[in-house]
Amino acid sequence: MPSTLLETHEYQGQGYQHLINSPLWRVALMNYTPDQLPDQITEFQRHDETDEVFVLLQGHCILFLGEGGDEVTRIFAQNMLPFTLYNIKKGVWHSHTFSPDAKLLVVENADTSPANSPRLQLSLEQRKEIAELARRLWEAYG
Repeated sequence: MPSTLLETHEYQGQGYQHLINSPLWRVALMNYTPDQLPDQITEFQRHDETDEVFVLLQGHCILFLGEGGDEVTRIFAQNMLPFTLYNIKKGVWHSHTFSPDAKLLVVENADTSPANSPRLQLSLEQRKEIAELARRLWEAYG
């Protein structure tokens, strides 16, 4: 089949990789990476110009969401269900942790970049809270 009709993409490496880009949006796959283990999460990120959609394709993923403006005042954790669309709203602090077999689909604006996606260092207390939330949710996962 001519490539002008259909493109196919796969990604088996660690972390995040853009695979399809259009002028306004892009699709990426994100896989397990050790720096996203609960005790390794040291910061949250937010996207100031776009929502971001996550879809768990396989494995297990926990989303961590931070309430607050210039600082995170409260942390929430959400176990992701496979094939469910999770829309992280514009301006919401977030991070995530994966099981080693996890694969996540990501859809975001094509111009999402470090310039419009600030990062926020978490306090030691917040890092401990994330580790505890993850421990409880991993236990519930089995």
